[in-house]
Amino acid sequence: MRVLIDTNVLISAVYSQDSIPHLAYKKAVQSPCQGLICEQSIEEMRRVFNRKFPEKIQAFERFIATAFPTIEIIPVPVLKYSDEKKIRDIADRPILRAAIGAKAAILLTGDKDFLESTVTYPKIMSPAQFIKEP
Repeated sequence: MRVLIDTNVLISAVYSQDSIPHLAYKKAVQSPCQGLICEQSIEEMRRVFNRKFPEKIQAFERFIATAFPTIEIIPVPVLKYSDEKKIRDIADRPILRAAIGAKAAILLTGDKDFLESTVTYPKIMSPAQFIKEP
């Protein structure tokens, strides 16, 4: 099962290794799942860590170095999908586009714009929901 992991889950997973997002991340990158990260998320994470958590930059770099062998980095397709309009925040739409383009079954996120949308494919789940999923 292909699982696109949104930036906010990744940031939380790096910041706190005892967190639900970290447990969800670990589940998403282990068989039978295939963890996916949008290329745009890596740069966004780097900006957030530099701005908000400079003391955690080394943790971020270690995370990226160890994550690369277990995840697939996917591009944002140029073509837009009609379901993108169901996402309130225009800045989040490329993440949905990447998930659809990569044929992700699940978009793992803590973002309310995704969680409250009416998007049905991919299935949008919070980290807590994903952990409970068999």
